Amino acid sequence: MNTPTVTLFTGTPRYIGDAGQFSAIWKQPVAGPVRITREGLAGDAQADRRVHGGPEKAVHHYAGENYAKLAARFPQLADALVVGSIGENISTFGLDESTVCIGDVFRVGTAVLQVCQPRRPCWKIDARYGATGITAHIVDSGLTGWYYRVLEEGEARPGDAFVHAERPPGAVPLETLWTAWHRHRPDVERLAAIAAAPGLTPAWVKKIGDRLDWLAANPATAETGPGTSAGPAVKG
Repeated sequence: MNTPTVTLFTGTPRYIGDAGQFSAIWKQPVAGPVRITREGLAGDAQADRRVHGGPEKAVHHYAGENYAKLAARFPQLADALVVGSIGENISTFGLDESTVCIGDVFRVGTAVLQVCQPRRPCWKIDARYGATGITAHIVDSGLTGWYYRVLEEGEARPGDAFVHAERPPGAVPLETLWTAWHRHRPDVERLAAIAAAPGLTPAWVKKIGDRLDWLAANPATAETGPGTSAGPAVKG
């Protein structure tokens, strides 16, 4: 795996749209060293802690090359689809959902991070860019980004190497998890293996377990199970 360098972003909540909602999806690049704690980057904040932030969503990473893919689908938004604009804390080139696995451990500066779940995009992405359909396309294409838990707190700065330090046995690519989860009738053995992926958050383990239970109880009747999405996901 190549060793990319990082761009770092933080932000605080502001109004989004005209509905009186807050969001911290607007981020600014960090100019100097920043502390990375169990709760994320110093100076970063989340508007709705029910679905954003916390130790299992401490740091959000989005692949820089995903923006070109989004701009190809939404050319009218190409000028707005720039690195940092989707609310990430870390951006790199050279890592994406097909190459990064649940459980992967990375070092940046003196901090150690572990991939623990994909990002579930919400309506605020459409609101951020002032267009309809981006969130749905991200869900359908799997260009979701991902979250880290912080194994060791430390300090990082823009331009630091983002070093892949460990991949546990049985690790599952983010792309595999996302594709399996969104199938109408996923292979239950494959889904069970994904639930057992080292490093996956307890919330996702439960979510997959609930769906496996539903599939076992409904072997041939319905097309979707609990938690699946025929449209945009509603949580970040």
